[in-house]
Amino acid sequence: MQIVHDLESLRRNLAPERDVALVPTMGNLHEGHLSLVRIAASRARRVVVSIFVNRLQFAPSEDFDRYPRTFEADCAKLAAEGVAVVFAPDEGVLYPEPQVFLVEPPAIANELEGKFRPRFFHGVATVVLKLFNCTQPRVAVFGKKDYQQLMIVRGMARQFNLPIEVVAGETVREPDSLAMSSRNAYLSEAQRTEAPRLYRTLADVKGQLMGRHRDFAALQADAARSLVAAGWQPDYVEVRRQRDLAPPGPRDRELVVLGAARLGATRLIDNLELTL
Repeated sequence: MQIVHDLESLRRNLAPERDVALVPTMGNLHEGHLSLVRIAASRARRVVVSIFVNRLQFAPSEDFDRYPRTFEADCAKLAAEGVAVVFAPDEGVLYPEPQVFLVEPPAIANELEGKFRPRFFHGVATVVLKLFNCTQPRVAVFGKKDYQQLMIVRGMARQFNLPIEVVAGETVREPDSLAMSSRNAYLSEAQRTEAPRLYRTLADVKGQLMGRHRDFAALQADAARSLVAAGWQPDYVEVRRQRDLAPPGPRDRELVVLGAARLGATRLIDNLELTL
């Protein structure tokens, strides 16, 4: 496995083999990330994993400086998976000058996550486009846990006519159903015991939808109230269409229940797909 930090070395390393799958990450890798690496390995001859904590997608009040950085352990995990290249640029490589050109995502970027993290998806889309340009993959793999991110990246690739297949990986969960996330490390022991409630809340909404309960507003409000009663601070629980994350109409059958809430100082997100 080659570890490269600059564009010249990356391009020289990738030049002999253009059948590349990219897995973009911010490091602090867990089994959820590794599941995406395995999908990538099944789709292309060479797997590139990027490790870059992207300041552009963090608000000033968010945890950029505190975000876990475990580079040596990450590389050991990736080597064991047979990854060909780890691309780990510093900020001066990806942002050699102030980034005044930004990708403008669609209006959905201002809802759900975007409502509570303004301009988050501007930063995500911009860095992903940069990573696509740096690695020029045929395939890129993203996890469904960040559902809105996946939808926006897919739309960006489609509308910019990028020759990249964006592949979705299923959310990987702990034995108690908590979605794996780097931010789970912030939870205290008591919070970690409580954390699966977000999944159970979304699963309850899904179950009621499968039972033909179609009052979306009531379901969303009840779910938020149940989280508040358990000591959470919910940002949203929403039922949306899978294909574009618009509010569903009476004929829509492919739906997703999405939720984001704070447990103490830690913000957790999750989602569940369903077909009526």
